[in-house]
Amino acid sequence: MPLICFASPKGGVGKTTLAANAASDLARAGHDVIALDLDPQNALRLHFGVRPGDPEGFIATLRDQPGSGPDRKRHWREALRPTGQGVELLAYGQTDFSAALAFADELAVRPDLLAGPVREMLEEPGRVVVVDTMPGASAQIASILPFADLVVTVLLVDAMSIALIASVQSGRAYGQALPGEDDPRLFYALNQFDRRTRLGSAIAAAAARKLGGRLLATIYRDENVAEAGAAQRMIGEYAPTSRAAGDIRALAGAIASRLPVPRARRLASLHA
Repeated sequence: MPLICFASPKGGVGKTTLAANAASDLARAGHDVIALDLDPQNALRLHFGVRPGDPEGFIATLRDQPGSGPDRKRHWREALRPTGQGVELLAYGQTDFSAALAFADELAVRPDLLAGPVREMLEEPGRVVVVDTMPGASAQIASILPFADLVVTVLLVDAMSIALIASVQSGRAYGQALPGEDDPRLFYALNQFDRRTRLGSAIAAAAARKLGGRLLATIYRDENVAEAGAAQRMIGEYAPTSRAAGDIRALAGAIASRLPVPRARRLASLHA
């Protein structure tokens, strides 16, 4: 099945919100979707109505469980949970800063800890995996980008974010895990566009010219998005006729139109 990776060179751009809502819209359109959270902030689950104190998560399945025997690990399927949006969720799981750093160090040495389960997910036909990654370069994104069919870089419509396009196109933003401008998998979404701001329209127009056909969608800055998040609902459920809901549906549609036919040969080569 295809893998769609939501990424960004910096935090605070609404990447997780777009990943969750796009996954929900893909499911609503009839796709069988897994939403996988690889960001230690563990925020993807909140969009799907999981209570904040819930400790369950995917990352714990990658490591030995205390008291379960030296060779016993929970399978990633054991962490899957159904959601009201028809998406199967793999939350990151509760962690602290030191544990997240320790896991990143371990993953840098043993990338197959993550690559192995993701490879298994991709061997199942007819399903789409939507991944929310942590911002910037990381061991997580380096482990999964070889499997990605689309990488959606999320940027705000502001001068600081748009200045980062060059680092994404050069490959620096993700630590050379993604070759950059020449990679046909690389696409963009511009978030929180507001033409009422002094520079909003000018920045959005300049970015659209620079990105051309790589720009999948521009999402309007809409207070309904924050309200939907606070209610732990998707914008398409909370305010289906809102401007942002329509823009995110357009993003999901643009992603769906680019989903490849499963390529067994590519997956076979990744086993080697």
